[in-house]
Amino acid sequence: MKNRKSKYETFREKIKIILYGTNTILGRMFDLVLLGLILLSVLLIMLDTVEGISQKYHEQLLICEWAITVFFTIEYILRIISIQKPIKYIFSFYGIIDLLAVLPMYLSIFFPGASILSIVRALRFFRLFKILHIPQISHQSAQLKDAIEASKEKILVFIYFVLISTVIIGSVMYLVEGKESGFTSIPMGIYWTIVTLTTVGYGDISPQSPLGQFIAALVMILGYGIIAVPTGIVTAEFAKNTLKNNTVSGKKTCRKCQSQLHFDNAKYCYECGTQLPNN
Repeated sequence: MKNRKSKYETFREKIKIILYGTNTILGRMFDLVLLGLILLSVLLIMLDTVEGISQKYHEQLLICEWAITVFFTIEYILRIISIQKPIKYIFSFYGIIDLLAVLPMYLSIFFPGASILSIVRALRFFRLFKILHIPQISHQSAQLKDAIEASKEKILVFIYFVLISTVIIGSVMYLVEGKESGFTSIPMGIYWTIVTLTTVGYGDISPQSPLGQFIAALVMILGYGIIAVPTGIVTAEFAKNTLKNNTVSGKKTCRKCQSQLHFDNAKYCYECGTQLPNN
């Protein structure tokens, strides 16, 4: 019994190295194979929606899709049994995505057409950041995350203002234009306002009166500002964080060209490339 347990533990450790060891050769090889299968799966799903290809190769595409699903199912089970705290993985972001990657094909047995939901497997490409593990990408990702986190409250206040504005403008357009112009209700007016503010402009509803067209022009101009504001908020926070992490100091002076105002963490001169003094 003890020997069996030892073999099982050894098996778990080997599987864990392959599945979670992004810094090992086997782990990287497995991750690359996994990404290839994810790409192939998404491609197969897209091809199956093309009428000509689906009619001719539907059975072959279905067989390939089931083969990939079985592989993902085995991988999901092995991920659960290879770690000490399976619950932590099951309810993690990657765990939920991995489960959603295999469910649609099994659901298609009882609900025809559910297999199209397998396109959610594209979300598994988020593993690419984990696999590459490039410091520059990780650093930029962390900075962007911090910037979004810092600007969260400002963006929420802005969205709240936009929502109130759409309700008011939609109500005004309903009163100004009426049912004759397609504004059959206040919700329909709100729908038109959102479409116009986001500069989508489907054209299914359009104001006909001069006053309505004047209001529409103002909403269109306002739309450009609405698009720019959240971008500006996040960009400002991103720049603030970048400046905080890379403060400029005049203490480091290049011995060769006498250039100053280098970053505190700079090692080489930005002008001539000479190594800077530590102090």
